Formats: sequence, C-alpha cells, structure tokens
Amino acid sequence: MIRVEELPQAISQVKTWRESGETIGLVPTMGYLHEGHLSLMRKSHELADKTVATIFVNPRQFGPNEDLDKYPRNLNRDAQLAEDAGVDLLFCPSAASIYPVNYQTNITVTKLSQGLCGTSRPGHFDGVATVVAKLFNIIAPDIAVFGKKDYQQLALIRQMTTDLNYNIEIIGHDIVREKDGLAMSSRNKYLGDDVRLEARCLYEALQMAVAIINDKKQVEAAVLINTLKDFLEKTESCTVDYIEIVDSINLQRKNIAQAGDILALAAYFNDRVRLIDNVEL
Repeated sequence: MIRVEELPQAISQVKTWRESGETIGLVPTMGYLHEGHLSLMRKSHELADKTVATIFVNPRQFGPNEDLDKYPRNLNRDAQLAEDAGVDLLFCPSAASIYPVNYQTNITVTKLSQGLCGTSRPGHFDGVATVVAKLFNIIAPDIAVFGKKDYQQLALIRQMTTDLNYNIEIIGHDIVREKDGLAMSSRNKYLGDDVRLEARCLYEALQMAVAIINDKKQVEAAVLINTLKDFLEKTESCTVDYIEIVDSINLQRKNIAQAGDILALAAYFNDRVRLIDNVEL
C-alpha cells in the first residue's frame, strides 16, 4: 500500500493507474477505522482495480461545540488496517492542503441538508459536501463507497453527484453492527462500559419499529415515533435528539409509516456522546 499526504502525489499515482486502464474506487473516512469502514474498503476492492482510502478529520463538518479536537486519531493503526483491507493508496492530507489560505468555496445541497441531523448540526452537511466534492476532483474515482449508517449523508452525496455531473457511481453499503446490534462508530469509544450496554436500546428501538410495520403494514408516523421515544427514554443515559420516518429518496417526512420508508434516529448518551442509526422499514 502506498501512503501519501500531498495532493500532487495522490493525483500522480491515480493518473498512473488510470493510464494503465485500471478503474479507481474511493472510500472517504475520518479515520479511527472500525469494521464498518473496512467493509467499505473491501467492497471497493471487489468492484475496482485500485482502491483509494482517505483519512481526513474535516474541520468544516464540526460545529463550534463539537468534538473536533477530541475526535479519535491513530494513523499508524489505521494504515495497517487499511492495507489489510486491500487499500492500494492511503491519502492523508492536512487541513492546510485541503483548505489553503484564502479558501472561499462552499457547497450546499439545499434540501437534503435540512432536517434530521441537519437540524442539530447546522452547517455540517455543507462541510461534508464540500470535502467530498474536493476528494472527487482530486481522485476522480469511477466508484465511491459510503456507509448507510449516515443515511442522510449518502442521500446528499448521491444528489450532489447528480447535480454536479460527476461520472461516479455511488455505492451504499449496509450498516455493520456489533454482536448486540449497536451500529459501529468511531464515537462508540467515548462510551463507558455501563453506557455502552445501555446504548443497545437504539437497535432495540429500530427492531421494535420493524416488528410493528411487519405486523400492521401501516401506522401513523407520529404514533410510531412516540412509541419509540417512550421506549428510549426508559434508558436513563439516553436523551433523544430526533426520531423521524422519511421517504428513502427525498428524505421528506412521512405521515404514514410503511414498508420501504426509512426510520432514522439520533440520541445523546450522558448528554455528550451523540450516536445515529437507521433502518429501512
């Protein structure tokens, strides 16, 4: 595996592969890799001749009171995991190289950035769209693989790719979970042992919703949301940020929940660790 930090090095290496007729897959990450990230890299390895993974803790997608400075980092560990997962090029740029002095451009996907996580994290998705667009320009991949755990992000990237005429296939990969159902996340490391056990309630709530839809086929969204909120609030450490039932394509709220809709939720544990999850009903 080749590991580079400078943009010209990354561009040059990808150009060499492309001139040889090889296809390129891209997996953008913020590092502190877990099995969820590695599954994306292995998927890219299956679908493309060469896989580029990026590790960049993007300051533009963190709010002023969020965990940018504390976000977990371990680049040497990540590099070994990425190599084992079949990554051919690991690109680890600095913030200064991605956002040089006098950088002024921002990308906004106007509708899909609203609601869900966009409500409690204003500006977050502008930061996501901007950095992903830059990585698309730098690497010019044939495919890019994103996890479905960040479902709003995946929908937003797909829309941006269409709107900006990128000739890139966006692959959505299924959520990877711990044995007890908790979605894998770099932020899970913030949870103490007791709270980590309590965080299982998120997956239990999702499974409860699936069971209700399997049984009743349709239900008022507000009724289902209130049922799940009551369930989650029985967990002392859990504070619900949002529970929403939305259309799987445009993410518009649904009044009636039914099969094919997306149930998305976010919650804080001990008022400091924010986790997200979702399921297709």
